[in-house]
Amino acid sequence: MTYRPGIVWPAVALAFVLWFFSFSMEVLNFWIKITLSASILGVIAVRAGALKENTLRFDPRAVAEGILLAALLWLVFWTGHFVSSLVFPFAPDQVGAIYGKGQGFSTWVIFLLLLFVTGPCEEIFWRGYLQKGLMERFGRWQGFAVATTIYTGIHLCSLNFMLVGAAAVAGAFWGLLYLRYGRLDTLIVCHSVWSAFIFAVFPIS
Repeated sequence: MTYRPGIVWPAVALAFVLWFFSFSMEVLNFWIKITLSASILGVIAVRAGALKENTLRFDPRAVAEGILLAALLWLVFWTGHFVSSLVFPFAPDQVGAIYGKGQGFSTWVIFLLLLFVTGPCEEIFWRGYLQKGLMERFGRWQGFAVATTIYTGIHLCSLNFMLVGAAAVAGAFWGLLYLRYGRLDTLIVCHSVWSAFIFAVFPIS
């Protein structure tokens, strides 16, 4: 994928707008908004050729590694929640506010949306399109750093310190995995399984 700043930076600007819409505007349910936002970014990435430039085989090894990495990330978040609750008095309330955004929505619908729509679309855009393009332009580590910073930055609109911190950790985790594997299938499984389970099956709060 040839790096084209004329396309990449407007897509980043759109991501900021979509995340502001999802987190800050009291219109529709949060899970509907974030699914629509991720889908729009995913479509942009696919049309820009992200899937042509990334391996998507979903072979048994990729699936197994993705599930194990999702479990590892869940443990990282559980540990982070435990420590942050001791250090920051406001942490439990802010974490609760994250889960409260989708209140009243079916847990199973949340699970399916995260597993099959939001998770895959986010990885296709953030790693398969944005990080790959930035690595081509700035180099592997610089591109990783810029992409992770942008991914973290769009969560500032939530005005939730714990969510921004979580985005930084998760974004760095998936970005490093992309540096390691250079393919999207493992990352898609990891992101999708992790988000589906942490929000709908085994919440950390």
